[in-house]
Amino acid sequence: MIKQITSTQNSYIKELVLLKEKSRARKKSGLFLIEGAREIGLALKGGYHLDTILFYPELFSETDLDQLVKDSVNRIEVSKDVYQKLAHRDTTEGVLAVTKTKEHVLESITLKTENPLILVAEAPEKPGNIGALLRTADAANVDLVIIANPKTDLYNPNIIRSSVGCVFTNQIAMGSTSEIIAFLKEKQIPIYCAALQASVDYHTLDYTKSTALIVGTEATGLSQEWRDAATQNIIIPMQGEIDSMNVSVAAGILIFEAKRQRNFK
Repeated sequence: MIKQITSTQNSYIKELVLLKEKSRARKKSGLFLIEGAREIGLALKGGYHLDTILFYPELFSETDLDQLVKDSVNRIEVSKDVYQKLAHRDTTEGVLAVTKTKEHVLESITLKTENPLILVAEAPEKPGNIGALLRTADAANVDLVIIANPKTDLYNPNIIRSSVGCVFTNQIAMGSTSEIIAFLKEKQIPIYCAALQASVDYHTLDYTKSTALIVGTEATGLSQEWRDAATQNIIIPMQGEIDSMNVSVAAGILIFEAKRQRNFK
């Protein structure tokens, strides 16, 4: 028998609301919510472990559930009110997964190619920007995304939504700037920092070997620590009145120049 929950005052539902709304609850429990069949499918593909599936049968049937989840997972049928209480999006598909978080430490990273392409973003705050960076990294099949000095919980619902589930398909690590610089230097990976100071045009360098592309926030750019550690600072020439662009756009330009030089391999 599939368990049913119809009350928004149910204690388990209240716990899930906290997972949805509070980073502290996600970190304490090691659990987070995924909304939508595509996102859940990508999480499964990325090796995430589902704890519980909740579904609203008028939008997502048991047959749909069988097709989405092949393994034995705890299933709960919920009412419309309960589903709407848990859902983050206005338009949705009627299915949610309570999922176990992963550890994103540098020590667990395995670089699977001899000449990896790595994207490092220092202290990104806006979930929309983080999601866009992850979508770009996924589109280019970047080997590793590293977030330095993270300001936002990786399992924030807005990151999951804006990344369209690419938070699950990228290999992601987090750490301090010092830790990441040490990691890159240990691996003998050249560091190319997007910065205005002492920079050369980004397209004049060779990115066919191991490459780490470093981007900072639009407001403050990269810290001095990164600029000091750079193999070379690089700049995207601009012809308008401003001297910066959206971080995800800048990252996309740099990443796809590297992919072009590598013949998109």
